[in-house]
Amino acid sequence: MESSEELVPFPLLLTPIESNYRACTIPYRFPSDNPRKATPIELSWIDLFHNSILSFRKRAESDGTVADAHVKAEKFAQRYSEILEDLKKDPESHGGPPDCILLCRLRELVLRELGFRDIFKKVKDEENAKAISLFENVVHLNDAIQDESKRLENLVRGIFAGNIFDLGSAQLAEVFSRDGMSFLASCQNLLPRPWVIDDLDTFKLKWTRKTWKKVIIFVDNSGADIILGILPFARELLQRGSQVVLAANDLPSINDVTYPELIEIIAKLKDEKGQLVGVDTSNLLIANSGNDLPVIDLTRISQELAYLAADADLVMLEGMGRGIETNLYAQFKCDSLKIGMVKHPEVAQFLGGRLYDCVFKYNEVLS
Repeated sequence: MESSEELVPFPLLLTPIESNYRACTIPYRFPSDNPRKATPIELSWIDLFHNSILSFRKRAESDGTVADAHVKAEKFAQRYSEILEDLKKDPESHGGPPDCILLCRLRELVLRELGFRDIFKKVKDEENAKAISLFENVVHLNDAIQDESKRLENLVRGIFAGNIFDLGSAQLAEVFSRDGMSFLASCQNLLPRPWVIDDLDTFKLKWTRKTWKKVIIFVDNSGADIILGILPFARELLQRGSQVVLAANDLPSINDVTYPELIEIIAKLKDEKGQLVGVDTSNLLIANSGNDLPVIDLTRISQELAYLAADADLVMLEGMGRGIETNLYAQFKCDSLKIGMVKHPEVAQFLGGRLYDCVFKYNEVLS
């Protein structure tokens, strides 16, 4: 069920929010552009979303929870294609002009109107089960690294490797390899540094000298991403004395992990003492972000998360949707970290990097 709670701005955004914050990173149009004519960037993003229709339709067809899924999946493909064509002809239709937030929202609306609540549920469950079986091994490999700075880099590489599990990317939806070793192989096969945005050395220096009292992490995908990427990193933060709040989506969208799913995952990973491989979890909190898309507008989050975040001193946005396509340039009243892999050619081109390049953007706020 959709929550009816009023959404509020994230309390750590730099104020005044109106002049300091724009959710979308890429400028899709400028004031001088003709409002009735789609810009080249809008057209390329409409095409990007158009290219994902086939993989979404296939997922929808195999959704056993929806009667006549085959017929309704075809209706989804048809209806969403029509909306995208409308936006090409008139960018002001359907609540436009289009950007990645609107294009995601319209896709979700069409799916939900046809009764599709969670078309990636089966693959999420499979990938979660696989990743849970590997969790302890990944944690032990990290713990075995004595050098603090090298251990941090290994944890960061784990986040990038996990972030590859993204079925919102048409290319990755096709090529995603389903053998359990793919996570460790992905760690080895990341593009070499320096990455397109690479503040890792600066962050390493801070890591050895600074402890954050409360860290908010906006999480991304299910499977290897949350379980083998984010959770080992969160566990390391807990071990260093930080309180950690994991903020997950309210409703399903693509293969992103939801708040109820994350509660279930953490329960499965804890041992009988309530620990994550020997680390106390009393300072680990899970929050419902209030979001229902694979991207996020930080002026619209849950009141629960706003309350929990008020006194945080590090905000981390993980994944391409929340940390690159939206919020890459978001400014906060505290330290911030945007970390994710570039999985759309359009994003790589905008950043001047390579496809599957990595973004590690750290901003320190001097108190």
